[in-house]
Amino acid sequence: MKTRISLAALASVALVAGLAGCSSSSSSESASGDGPAGGLKISVVTHGQASDPYWSVVKNGVAEAQKDTGDEVTYQAPQKFDMVEMSRLIDAEVAKNPDGLVVSIPDAAALKDSVTKAVQAGIPVLVIDSGPDAAKEFGTLGYVGTTSYENGVAAGKKLVADGAKNILCVNHEQGNGDLEDRCRGLKDGAEGATVTNLAVNGTDPTDVQQKVQAALSNGGVDAILALGPLGADPSIAAIDASGKTGQVVIGTFDLSPQVLQAISDGKLSFAIDSQQWLMGYLPIVMLDKYKRYGVLPGPGQGGVLTTGPNFVTKDNAAQVVELAKAGIR
Repeated sequence: MKTRISLAALASVALVAGLAGCSSSSSSESASGDGPAGGLKISVVTHGQASDPYWSVVKNGVAEAQKDTGDEVTYQAPQKFDMVEMSRLIDAEVAKNPDGLVVSIPDAAALKDSVTKAVQAGIPVLVIDSGPDAAKEFGTLGYVGTTSYENGVAAGKKLVADGAKNILCVNHEQGNGDLEDRCRGLKDGAEGATVTNLAVNGTDPTDVQQKVQAALSNGGVDAILALGPLGADPSIAAIDASGKTGQVVIGTFDLSPQVLQAISDGKLSFAIDSQQWLMGYLPIVMLDKYKRYGVLPGPGQGGVLTTGPNFVTKDNAAQVVELAKAGIR
């Protein structure tokens, strides 16, 4: 059973974050550190590229944490969703024996050996974004992020409350277990509605739009859940091109400037904000304080520290826009 703690526990992180003196360091993949202590080396390896709207915010959180701690932090990801390459990147970082390691685990079976080797080597590991169950199974210090199945359930309930009867779940990255959990949660949460999964290529907006348009042309679809901006933006375009604006309710996971604008314009009903800036920021600070003082917020090994979700709708979108421009939301 996964143990969860709320963000209220983060007060302890914030408190100890100001306990260090003054130095600076840098890395090729992140902003140079100008924090109070420095000296530790922390590696971050995720499955998502920093050029992706979602992961760019994660990286901004990493960069801010590097400044606050003064540690040397590297951020790496495969050029595309590639578990073989990601495993290789983790192995390469483990060979360097860093003071801490942060990873995402979208495919537990593919990454188990690499993450387990890090744990067995005595490297403190925190998992972000995906893989809360694997985080505990593999013996890591814990998981920072949201839980996709539960978020999918919440999305399903909201779409049904908005009148949805026939929902399309647009998956822009096949093989990502976390995204599959979102669709699975959607199906369980959308009681009384039909849910159909649609596989698309998130790196090709034209492919996404064409496949969503084809699904809409078959009739019956009255709601869409995109699993991220890579699926949301082309899906909105598909609805417009099909002449069904206002007839099909659409929601998405995660934020981007385009998503926020679409919410403000009334073209998108909601976005589920995972607050991924915290997924980048918190693990760096947590590992820094764990190495220095042996302190770690949460109930112990394998715990889940939730960063969301928050629903962003037209009612509160304006409050998020400025922070999104700063790369924080």
